[in-house]
Amino acid sequence: MIRNMPILFVPAVLGLLLGTMDTAFAAEELIPTIDIQIGGGEDGPSGTATTVQILLLLTVLSVAPAILLLMTCFTRIVVVLSFVRNALATQQMPPNQVLIALALFMTFFVMAPTFATVNETAVQPFLAGELNQQQALEAAVIPFKEFMAKHTREKDLRLFLEYSKAERPASVQDIPLTALVPAYAISELKTAFQIGFMIFVPFLVIDMVVSSVLMGMGMMMLPPVMISLPFKILLFIMVDGWYLVVKSLLASF
Repeated sequence: MIRNMPILFVPAVLGLLLGTMDTAFAAEELIPTIDIQIGGGEDGPSGTATTVQILLLLTVLSVAPAILLLMTCFTRIVVVLSFVRNALATQQMPPNQVLIALALFMTFFVMAPTFATVNETAVQPFLAGELNQQQALEAAVIPFKEFMAKHTREKDLRLFLEYSKAERPASVQDIPLTALVPAYAISELKTAFQIGFMIFVPFLVIDMVVSSVLMGMGMMMLPPVMISLPFKILLFIMVDGWYLVVKSLLASF
């Protein structure tokens, strides 16, 4: 009798499964269907033009974060923070998520005046109907141009202007974004590498001292990095390294 007990459970389990499926189908019938349609359903050139505009807008939105980060101070900050981690030789500590999050919040802090100007001169007038889309875009670009031109080297900007055979701009507003953005990017990379070099020097000295001591003691098989790592971390803590790095980055802007 006890051996046949599992067989008796089979009809009960099948009934339970069938009841669950019926309940699921009943619940599915109660859920309303959602139909999403892009465009007004117009035929002809106007409907096609609207669809193409929406596709172009979605394409721009997909690359907008990368464009926006390249036009802000994010590049310099994240490169310098990566240099700090490599100089300490702590592998993945701090992790990439922490460095990128810190770089993003520092970017928002540094770019706050620029974002406020864009909101005041472009976003709010556009929402109020005072500016159309083209006028709002032109007004929003001006604060970013002023910020990028302030931190772009003339040599880098001249490179792209001469390559594109563009005329010498009379003001910052006349500089095309196609030349200003890459010029600003390579200027930021150069500045970030200069700061990274200054960060690397003291840690390089510690590595050289530790290597010399180990070789003098005959411990050539012991990795110097393993011994110098605690000293580098101790030095970084004693001088309050993160405070100095962040202070230097903020002062550079």
